[in-house]
This record gives sequence, C-alpha cells and structure tokens, in this order.
Amino acid sequence: MSTSTTSDTAAEVRAAAIQRDPRLAGPPRTPGELAQAIWRRIRAGELGSWPVIIGLVVIAVVFQSLNDRFLSTENLYNLSLQIVASGAIATGIVLVLLLGEIDLSSGSVSGMTSAMLAVMTVRHDVPPALGLVAAIVLGAAVGALHGLIFARIGVPSFVVTLGGLLGWQGLQLWLLKPQGTINFPYDGLVAKIAHTNLDRVAGWLVAAVVVVAYVLAELLERRRRQAVALPARPVVSLATRVVVLTACVFGAVGILNAYAGVPIAVVIFVALVVGFDLILRKTRYGRSIFAVGGNIEAARRAGISVTGVRVSVFALSSTLAAVGGILFASRAYSVGQSSGGSDILLLAIAAAVIGGTSLFGGRGSTYSALLGSLVLGAIQSGMLLLSLDSSVRFMITAAVLVAAVVLDSLSRRGRRSSGRE
Repeated sequence: MSTSTTSDTAAEVRAAAIQRDPRLAGPPRTPGELAQAIWRRIRAGELGSWPVIIGLVVIAVVFQSLNDRFLSTENLYNLSLQIVASGAIATGIVLVLLLGEIDLSSGSVSGMTSAMLAVMTVRHDVPPALGLVAAIVLGAAVGALHGLIFARIGVPSFVVTLGGLLGWQGLQLWLLKPQGTINFPYDGLVAKIAHTNLDRVAGWLVAAVVVVAYVLAELLERRRRQAVALPARPVVSLATRVVVLTACVFGAVGILNAYAGVPIAVVIFVALVVGFDLILRKTRYGRSIFAVGGNIEAARRAGISVTGVRVSVFALSSTLAAVGGILFASRAYSVGQSSGGSDILLLAIAAAVIGGTSLFGGRGSTYSALLGSLVLGAIQSGMLLLSLDSSVRFMITAAVLVAAVVLDSLSRRGRRSSGRE
C-alpha cells in the first residue's frame, strides 16, 4: 500500500471519528473551522444556552416596546431580587434532573424549613445565625431521607417526593399553629438577607473579583491541558470570552448600582450557581453525577457508588430548597401557611428545563437555573407592568415550558442520529 493511500485512509478514519465526536478536532483556529464547528454542534443537537439567550433578548425587546419601564434600573433591580429564591430551588432541581429523576418536594421543603426557622428564632428566641444553620441542616436531612428511600428501597423518586410534598406541607401547617403566620423583625438577621445591598464600591470590587477569578481558572485549565498534550482553547477565543464576561458582569453591577446597589441575596444566588457549576465540571463527584444520569449501568461498572451519588444529590436538592425558603421568608419578612406553595415548585422545575437542563438526565448546567429564572422572571415582570391577568402569565409560561421540552427532545434526537448518545 502506498504512503498516499495510507494517509488518505488515516484521514478518513479521523474524519469519521470527528463526526461522531466533534471535540476530537480540537478548538477551532480559523473562521472556517469555527463555522464548521458551530454547524456540527447544531446538527448534533448541541445548542447550548443560545436558545435561552435569544429568548431573553426577544422578551426584553417585546416588553420594552410595550412598556418603556421594563428595562428601567428600578424594574431590573426588582427582577434580580424576584428570581433569587426560586432560582436557588431551581439549582437543586437541576442536580436531580441530571440524574434523570425528579424532586416534587422542593417547594414544601422550602416552606417547612423556613417555618422551622421562624418558630426557633421568633417563638423560642434561638439566635438567628444558629436558626439559619439548623434550617439548612434540616433541609439536608430531609433530602437524604428521600434519597435513601429512593436509592436503597427502590421507591420511585416521583412517589417519594410526592409523599414529601404532602407530608412536609402538613408539618409546616402544624408548626405555624395557632397564628398561621410568623413575622420576622424588620431589623433582624433573617430580614436583612434580602434587604441589604452592597455599596457601589463593593459592587465593583465583586465584579472585578469574578472576572479575575475566571481568567485565572481558564489560564490554569489551559496550562493543565498543555501539560498533557491536549488541545487548549486559542488565545483569541479566551480573550473573547473574557471580554463578554466582563461586559455582562460589569453591566449588571452598573445597572444595580444605578438604583440601590447589588443585593446580598443576588450575590448568594450567583455564588450558588457558580459554585455548583464548578463542582459539576471540575470534580470527580460532579462527573459521577453526569455519569449516573447518562448511563447508570456504565457508571456502576466504572466503580461509581450510584447509591451514594443519588442520596447526596437529593440531600443537596433539599438543602438548596431550604436556602430558597430562607430567601423567600427574608424578602416577605414572614412565613405563612402558603409559603413554599402555590406555583413555586412548578416555576422552579420550569426554570431548570427552560434554562437547558435535559429531562432525560446526563445533560445540563446550574446556569440553567439562572437563565431559566431570568426568562420566567422577565415574563412575570412584563405581565405585571402591562397589568395582564395571572391566567395569561400561566398560559405563556406553559407555552415557553413546552417549547423548551420540545427543543430538548429534538436535540436528543439529533444526538442519537449523530451517534453521540
């Protein structure tokens, strides 16, 4: 066989491998390669966050054209506070969805743990800091119980968490007797969580820290990949990402500073999203979650403790539900019988799915909670500015959710046809 024939065969084999997994081609280095990479990702159903980002732009344009207050600093500030509590719950939902499971108890857990916090700190004079820790630990214990029943006994997660939805809501009502509502002091620690803002200088410093931390993380990742002869992201691509991130972060801080400053609650929510994203992408535990959600038998054969991963994920989901309940209670200055109820659970699940997390498991990111919460929060905010009935908001939210699920299903079909799933 001639040398040219051998090289042609090798090229064909490499081309076939790249078609199955475009990542083998390495980072695109020319505009042509970039266009080809984008087209391959689209054909393979790897759309990323672009549909959500485009949707946000469309929502902003539509509502701003209908009411010029939509993009005002006051409304955007209120929108940022509006999404933090449900966004925290949605972050926990994302983790469960990555396993291909569901947690229907998150709303009730958020209400029950915030009720326990109110009972401890208001009725029994427990120090607020200790009460906050106890509420979060209680949430973790509840999630671990759900996980054990699901993973050890084999009861479907739908049934376990549906029972939790009813049971923890009942406990919440019992805890709040006889008044039914417990108010937090306006000047107390719990109330200050959602009603305290960073001063303008601190807000800019936080933005600078975020950008610098991202740059350092990317440089370390680049160095690590080069050390083991793996293709690293081109400098131009890295610089573009840094510029976009800087514009987004400093733009957001500038908008919030223009009104009242960056809310502490927003910092907490963003920190949760970024922190859990790093855990998912950079740790063995995070990769184990994706592995269990993608193919449970393959994960078990690879030596992953499937039971341990499942129990821990449900514990984390309820922990984040407890954090969401605290943020809800802080913003409302109270806990009542309806806390954690209404449409909170459904909106949290919808935010995770709309943001891009797959219902079929193994695909998603905690940034889905942030993006999905922004979409739903923007829709609600726009509807309120237009004084539209809540029935319209429900119908539009339902349409957006169904569209997101349809897009997820089409993406999954594209990955299957391209041999990537």
